[in-house]
Amino acid sequence: MTGEAQRDRLLSLIATDEAAMAVLRLVRSLGLPDWAIGAGFLRNRLWDELTGAATCSPADDIDLLYFDAGDPEGRGEAAIEARLAQARPDLIWQARNQARMHLKNGDPPYAGTADAIRYWLETCTAIAVRLEPDDRMSLIAPYGLDDLFALVCRPTPAGLHRAEAYRARVTVKAWHRRWPECRIE
Repeated sequence: MTGEAQRDRLLSLIATDEAAMAVLRLVRSLGLPDWAIGAGFLRNRLWDELTGAATCSPADDIDLLYFDAGDPEGRGEAAIEARLAQARPDLIWQARNQARMHLKNGDPPYAGTADAIRYWLETCTAIAVRLEPDDRMSLIAPYGLDDLFALVCRPTPAGLHRAEAYRARVTVKAWHRRWPECRIE
């Protein structure tokens, strides 16, 4: 399957999932700068579809990324999470201002949300989606979608550089237990 076909299939999966679209519409309504929802929000849905599993649950957190250079300490994160929890208390929200995350990760400053995703540790997670004002979806996938569609977890360049953190994360996440077809590299 070509990269464009993968992109179309993933976005179609999200577009036809009313629960996913409701989450995207809710986050869009906040008017956050350079926002996207990433990681398991996309990976879990696709891997469930590819394997015929039904592992997605409200226990999966929703990783909301945004880039607000005016709040480099991330003071607004808790307020954003509180607003989202008030609107959807059935979901677990994690809002992170990518303008500060480079400090936590020991990386050079990120230029924006898409740049920050390049520093995530594994290729199958380094993806995100944003619902634009015109209802079009934008996909961020700096390492493409091949690994995601192949159920492969491999380190990104940042994951190679921070190999111990990559290995620890893969162990804790245990994706191979949730999706036995997943291959960890």
